[in-house]
Amino acid sequence: MTAATAEKATDDPHGYSARHLSVLEGLEAVRKRPGMYIGSTDSRGLAHCLWEIVDNCVDEALAGYCTHIGVTMHQDGSFEVVDNGRGIPVDIEPKTGLAGVEVVMTRLHAGGKFGGVSYTASGGLHGVGASVVNALSARVDVEVDRDGATHAISFKRGLPGEFATPGPEGRFKKKSGMRTIRKVAKKTTGTRVRFWPDLQIFIKDATVEQSLVMDRMRQTAFLIPGLTIDVRDERGEEVVEDTFRFDGGISEFCSYLAKDAEIIDVLRLQGRGHFTETVPVLDDQGHLTPTDVERDLEVDVALRWGTGYDTVTKSFVNVIATPKGGTHVQGFDRALVRVLNEQLRATKLLKNGDENVIKEDILEGLTAVVTVRLPEPQFEGQTKEILGTSAATRIVQQVVGRELKKVFDNPPRGQKQPLRAVLEKVVGAAKTRIAARTQRDNQRRKNALENSALPAKLVDCRTADDRSELFIVEGDSALGTAKLARNSEFQALLPIRGKILNVQKASVADMLKNAECAAIIQVIGAGSGRTFDIDAARYGRIILMADADVDGSHIRCLLLTLLYRYMHPMLEAGRVFAAVPPLHRIELIKPKKGQDKYVYCYTDGELRKKLVEFERKGQRWKEPVQRYKGLGEMDADQLAETTMDPQHRILRRIRIEDAEEAAKIFDLLMGSEVAPRREFITAGAAELDIERIDT
Repeated sequence: MTAATAEKATDDPHGYSARHLSVLEGLEAVRKRPGMYIGSTDSRGLAHCLWEIVDNCVDEALAGYCTHIGVTMHQDGSFEVVDNGRGIPVDIEPKTGLAGVEVVMTRLHAGGKFGGVSYTASGGLHGVGASVVNALSARVDVEVDRDGATHAISFKRGLPGEFATPGPEGRFKKKSGMRTIRKVAKKTTGTRVRFWPDLQIFIKDATVEQSLVMDRMRQTAFLIPGLTIDVRDERGEEVVEDTFRFDGGISEFCSYLAKDAEIIDVLRLQGRGHFTETVPVLDDQGHLTPTDVERDLEVDVALRWGTGYDTVTKSFVNVIATPKGGTHVQGFDRALVRVLNEQLRATKLLKNGDENVIKEDILEGLTAVVTVRLPEPQFEGQTKEILGTSAATRIVQQVVGRELKKVFDNPPRGQKQPLRAVLEKVVGAAKTRIAARTQRDNQRRKNALENSALPAKLVDCRTADDRSELFIVEGDSALGTAKLARNSEFQALLPIRGKILNVQKASVADMLKNAECAAIIQVIGAGSGRTFDIDAARYGRIILMADADVDGSHIRCLLLTLLYRYMHPMLEAGRVFAAVPPLHRIELIKPKKGQDKYVYCYTDGELRKKLVEFERKGQRWKEPVQRYKGLGEMDADQLAETTMDPQHRILRRIRIEDAEEAAKIFDLLMGSEVAPRREFITAGAAELDIERIDT
């Protein structure tokens, strides 16, 4: 390419060259992309700025130098955080030539938490907290009590200097370096930071709710026993103040979080572990060198089980909340599952062949606070919501597993029975889960069954209006005769083999597995149980057609039990009938004019009455009188005339006049309790006509 060509390409307005690249220096990057550092520019991001300043004070408390923190929300929209820690260094940092405060507030990734010397465990890690707040504030005032004096410096949108008047809009003179404003006692140390959020950055409605600050400060006081935190809100019509101090630590926090009655006292599980981590470290020449560093990780867990079903788990790393968990919570969960399963097997609450309990079973009714402390933890993102240090999983699992096993093996005084109650609660939760899963599987199976093709043995009719009738026929032999006897326009036939399942005793799963019950539900086509829709039923009437004997009565009873339990609306609507086939047939010899040759009787009493009547009239009949043992003994004409032809048949409508009484009768006659049924049979035995028994 010639020089002329290169020059032309550079001047090309549509080209892309180095002059199009932007280089953001210092805190410009934070102001350009604030969401990258604080998540958002709404109320959540504003609260994050306050937490960044508070967390610096908390780190001093963790290190053992701070016993008091004050948080004030001023009426002018500014926030002030005060502590009595060592104070941010005010001497000159040799590499930059700036005071320590100015370095911390204006340089990204600068602070006392990188080398592991100033803080063994801290919430701030990346050295961007204070500098990010400074970049996103219209004004920041910092005062440090140290070395017998109060040192001060102000910043306007990240630039150091001095304001001549109060407030963020006052006259500002850009100036580097600290100024001394008063003398204090040599032993007096601490830091005061007040910042006014920049309205050019945050949305108009961004605010930090009082309740959010109160909850956060209460939580911090729980996590650092002996630390006193004062909160003051001056923004409303009345000033609201509160003080938090909890000497009981996370045990007290666990009790505070739990809303249900306890099954067991709060258990405290503590321990520590070691791991090696490879991190880049600056050498004397300013080069980053990968170095193996030995780390200590402290584990402190408080947990208790209550009578409720909700789970509350709070996790923290160096008192920084990790609402989305992380590797430490994974270790805690794994330890719980392993130890609880071992104890359930040891106490025989879980037998051979039983499924292991899972995390969800164990967490039911559990309140837990999981805290770990370690230098330079690895988080996913500046917002520190998830711990990523992989070694935490192993160490927390080991500590929690070991200490929890000790509790179960050697229960504290008075805790043996409560520990047993915890195991029983976990087993109960597992059984409930398995039952719910079974119910879902049954529902899926039922839906698949209801939507599948109709069974091949169905002999369907041509019409689908209210006239349509479904005859549920006992046996294949009767089906052959019924096919010839029916009116195919509106009468459908479904044969069943023998006695179907007694669904009063069986579970839903067993009912759906039964071929006969499944076929009946499929053919009617309106679902079953709670999902039954009577408007979707394929037939206007259901007619039970069984033999006129004891077995036939039993089959009708079993079918009615199925209809009562799973298709109740059909009975309520009066759309279920029982066919009444004849029991006897009298064949007359030389019948008189207008007299039928065959006379059908439906009961033994009716037969006796007819025979007496014929004898009185001198009418002879063929002996012996035929007694039908089943529907299959009739020919098609006889079955049509006596049982299926609407012009001549007799149907009994099955009604439920008293639903409660009907439920009791079904439970008595068909339920799983044998004793009440035996009493019923014994009590009614004296009323039975022995001659009616087929023996």
